[in-house]
Amino acid sequence: MKTVKVVAAIIIKNNKIFSTQRGYGEFKGGWEFPGGKVEQNETNEMALVREIKEELETTIQVEKYFDTVEHDYDSFHLSMDCYICSIKEGDLILKEHEAAKWLSSEELNSVNWLPADISLVDSLRNYLNESR
Repeated sequence: MKTVKVVAAIIIKNNKIFSTQRGYGEFKGGWEFPGGKVEQNETNEMALVREIKEELETTIQVEKYFDTVEHDYDSFHLSMDCYICSIKEGDLILKEHEAAKWLSSEELNSVNWLPADISLVDSLRNYLNESR
């Protein structure tokens, strides 16, 4: 099975997490943490900054590594390195997503997360609650 390696930004502001709804592809309509593929000669952090700039016209600061999700979809294996991030500059303009929401720890289960992303919800709820 082919492995797809991606990075995801867990953007936090005012103790809420930014989530996006996919606007294209096989998983259109599902909710996820924004990010994308790491290109050759890029670090994970460089890829995240580039992807968020491309997708959301926003510059982020990658604060720290959070977790790696390994998930088997029907046609590929996803390996997703996730990082806690903050906004340096910009207004999170949706260029590729259908919608976006800022979710508090209590609201994290209010969207239909993609299978790989749902595995982060409980640990992120704990993270937000500990950050209060």
